[in-house]
Amino acid sequence: MPAADSVAIFAEGTFEEQIQELVNYIVRNRSEEERTGFIRPFQDVLKTEPGKKPLEEDDGRRRKIFSMVLVDVKSLGDGSEKEIEGFFNLIYAHLFSLYSPDSPETKQFVAALVQTISSASSEQTSIKYRLLSNLFNAIPRKSPLRLAVYTNLLDLATANGELDALQLARIDVEKWLQEWDISSEEKSAFLKTIRDAYEKAGQPATSYEYSLAYVRSLPSGGPTTEAAAVETIATALRLPFVFDFDPLFKLDAVVAAKNHELFSLLQIFLNDGLPQFKSWEESHPGAVEKYKLESLQLERKIRLLTLASLGFKNIGQDLPYSKVAEALQVAPSEVEKWVIDVIRAGLLSGKLSQTSQSLHITRSTARIFEREQWEALEKRLVAWKAGLAGVLEVVAAARKQGAPHIVGQTPVAA
Repeated sequence: MPAADSVAIFAEGTFEEQIQELVNYIVRNRSEEERTGFIRPFQDVLKTEPGKKPLEEDDGRRRKIFSMVLVDVKSLGDGSEKEIEGFFNLIYAHLFSLYSPDSPETKQFVAALVQTISSASSEQTSIKYRLLSNLFNAIPRKSPLRLAVYTNLLDLATANGELDALQLARIDVEKWLQEWDISSEEKSAFLKTIRDAYEKAGQPATSYEYSLAYVRSLPSGGPTTEAAAVETIATALRLPFVFDFDPLFKLDAVVAAKNHELFSLLQIFLNDGLPQFKSWEESHPGAVEKYKLESLQLERKIRLLTLASLGFKNIGQDLPYSKVAEALQVAPSEVEKWVIDVIRAGLLSGKLSQTSQSLHITRSTARIFEREQWEALEKRLVAWKAGLAGVLEVVAAARKQGAPHIVGQTPVAA
């Protein structure tokens, strides 16, 4: 029975002609004797005895014939890539036309096809991508079978170092997980597979994004959930480009790990500075090495975050080098280096003045955005509104003073 959202596309010809086409492809490079022996059972079963239903009206017979074909699809065959793709597309079309996508037979056939395609020679990698992609698209959108097919596509791309070839987008993954009729455990496992694939591909930023999604998908409680939460905290602290730790505190699994030693370190990176980090490091000997962190990199991150917080409190103002040096616990001669670093990290924008030994802050990132930050933003908006009103008053006054002169002017002849 065809699925409501699945479209079967057939080549020209009757069912009998299409089956003969599939059979002929399978035996194309066999000896004459082997071909004859292989084709004969299909010729017999395709015949319609007098008084029997025509083949086109007998779904049971057609399923039996098609299953006979699938049993012998054990490789990609010896055709060109175009012929191979055409052969499998015809297989897919019959499969989802003859069987319900939820039937045990469909699950069994899809698993066999995926195994056949995945185990093909590495020299046939390009056609394997197309065959798996075509199968994925042939499967109805809500079917759980899509999960198995795409997981194999991920494995293939990861093994060949070609993950970008899939052009996988977060929006697609989110849509699939909403559509697929799969368990919450399967959704979590799929997100973990994607996370691991991007980590192996050397794309830590994307891998971290999927880490957050993976932890978000896990049920609260249990050793697996806590281990995933702790590993994600460690990853966030470890990655040199991650400065926004607020999203971690919105994950139930992370909050549930509040008694873990890394959770207290995470709180320091969200709210505190270098003294608190040093104190934590002293009270947790060996923890930095245990979670594959680097003390110097953590010091750099906490200093940059401290400078960003200081900048957020002084937007639009000149910040003396001495105040920056005091906050970062560095020599005044190192201030410019740290300011350049924080600007490169995208946490702050401003202008250094060696003459006045100050930093003029034009923009800065808040580590968290709660009541205190909203109040600070409100004050700046009120001040900006008042300043803008003053400018408008000056412009209006200037126009009023200049109006009579403009009206009384006589045009100058060219």
